[in-house]
Amino acid sequence: MQIIKTTAALADYCAAAARHPFVTVDTEFLRERTYYAKLCLVQLASPGDDDSNAVLVDPLADGIDLAPLYDLFRDENVVKVFHAARQDLEIFCVDGNVIPTPLFDTQVAAMVCGFGEQAGYETLVRKIAKAEVDKSSRFTDWSRRPLSDAQMRYALADVTHLRVVYEYLSGRLEKSGRARWVAEEMAVLNDPATYRVDPADAWQRIKTRTTSPKFLAIVQELARFREAYAQDKDVPRSRVFKDDALIELASTKPADEADLGRSRLLLREARKGDIAQGILQAIARAQALPADKMPRPDRSREQLQVNPALADLLRVLLKAKAEESGVAQKLIATSAELDSIAAGQRDVPSLKGWRGEVFGEDALLLCSGKVALAARGQDVVTVRL
Repeated sequence: MQIIKTTAALADYCAAAARHPFVTVDTEFLRERTYYAKLCLVQLASPGDDDSNAVLVDPLADGIDLAPLYDLFRDENVVKVFHAARQDLEIFCVDGNVIPTPLFDTQVAAMVCGFGEQAGYETLVRKIAKAEVDKSSRFTDWSRRPLSDAQMRYALADVTHLRVVYEYLSGRLEKSGRARWVAEEMAVLNDPATYRVDPADAWQRIKTRTTSPKFLAIVQELARFREAYAQDKDVPRSRVFKDDALIELASTKPADEADLGRSRLLLREARKGDIAQGILQAIARAQALPADKMPRPDRSREQLQVNPALADLLRVLLKAKAEESGVAQKLIATSAELDSIAAGQRDVPSLKGWRGEVFGEDALLLCSGKVALAARGQDVVTVRL
């Protein structure tokens, strides 16, 4: 079991990997005590039937530089294969300013190939590679050294079995002509904006029942401060203050540290010092905003004139098309998209690209009364009128 701890060894491996058509990749990281994920291990495997082409890369080793790995990630001749790639890609985007291309996500591919809504890695390994994954080391501290044999075996299995899964899924996609479907899905994962969190937008993740612009303005400024502070100090946003404390602060509008001291939900550390001053300044900024600069709740969903009967028919059509094509429903269209279509909107993802072929074209015909739905045995089919 090879563990790479030097830049030279990593460069040698990556040079060899670049001669293959693909490399499978996984990571182990910690995020409980930081804002940004702390990369603790990178697993790589080139094509082969054993572990000879698979390695563990220790990014915590003294003096190691991951530049050779990032060069491999930029190599357009080598497909980089991940499973459920988003968190891994975020790490590489933040740490190395690189997104592996070309990219193949086996979770997305599995949903296109008929493996259902929740195509977990263990399920794919069991069904495709006919193997079992040892889960015993899943929740361990990957930053501690030395790594145990069990940890290393667990980590290596994440990329060795992935080779079999990739070869099977990519083969099915080529035969079915659906390879470009997965390629379309990679566009979001390939966009660096996917992994950037703008503090100015952080308030939109806060769930609140109050929609007063003045209240939302304070929520916006508090969330902006918290996100920027957490990013700067590299601490989880909950360590600054939690969402329930943010809502309390927006309601009570403390004016000084004495007021902060009366908060029920604010952490003790946040009642003084930099965090306390940041909170008070955020509230003051929000209260000074002119009315036309205050945020407004997104009421576009409420304003949709949804035809409920048509929305129900679209749900039946989606289920039928998903079963017919063997593609997971949630990958084709969301419930919100179906409501938008039923309300007459047409700039909807499920009406475009491969989704348009599978579902969107018939959805539009259904909306215009040009097709009907009929039961045929256990199936629902479309009937042109």
